[in-house]
Amino acid sequence: MKTKSKKIVIGNMKMHGSLDFNESYFKSLKQKLSLFNELSITLCVPYPYLFQAQKILMGSNIHWGCQNVAKELEGPFTGEVSASMIKDFQCELVIVGHSERNTAYCESDENIAEKFNMIKKNNMTPLLCVGENLIEREAGIMEKVVSEQIKTILDLYGQDIFKGSIIAYEPIWAIGSDSAASPEQIEKMCEFIKQLIYSNVTDNDDVNIVYGGSVNAKNAVQLCEINGVDGILMGRASLDVNEFYEICNSIHKI
Repeated sequence: MKTKSKKIVIGNMKMHGSLDFNESYFKSLKQKLSLFNELSITLCVPYPYLFQAQKILMGSNIHWGCQNVAKELEGPFTGEVSASMIKDFQCELVIVGHSERNTAYCESDENIAEKFNMIKKNNMTPLLCVGENLIEREAGIMEKVVSEQIKTILDLYGQDIFKGSIIAYEPIWAIGSDSAASPEQIEKMCEFIKQLIYSNVTDNDDVNIVYGGSVNAKNAVQLCEINGVDGILMGRASLDVNEFYEICNSIHKI
């Protein structure tokens, strides 16, 4: 999924949805977002609804992905879902390392790295979430925290692993707060991430960086205009068809 020439818009449904809700929601998105072919739009849905996303969104300009994956391909791992399973539904993108999972399930950087690698091995695009909590931001160690998250993957799998991937800078303290990080904070961190990644990747145009953390229709354009930001990752806003449309409509005018 090479998207450097397009602004990236990714919606994360998190643990929301039902068969009835999705039927209307997916169809409405398909209709309302059909004009935005100059954007790269992806909706990450819960595992059980991948089949529904595939059925309804097939042939549209909306890609679909999921929110996590197992680090193993198969075996006695009750409750896990493998990369090959989600690939059966033509899933193109997988979120890995989201802070909500790290907090609730104590995922280590090594565990996230293994998942990242599994996504790449199955020819899907990993969306790696990195970011610091409020204590780390106030202590001034945010770059150290983000660096460790990224370098773990580089150390285990080498410099080419990030080619064709997406990095989401998503400060934990901004998620669900109704207040995104400042443009200065975002630009500085994106520049830091790019220097860290690009110094190890030959084709630096093949790595995209997006911002996530309280993205909405009011701030989406400002966020996308920040130097170094290739797009946005939104949570709550993606569940409202009209707000999803307003965000895409405003970004495509940039």
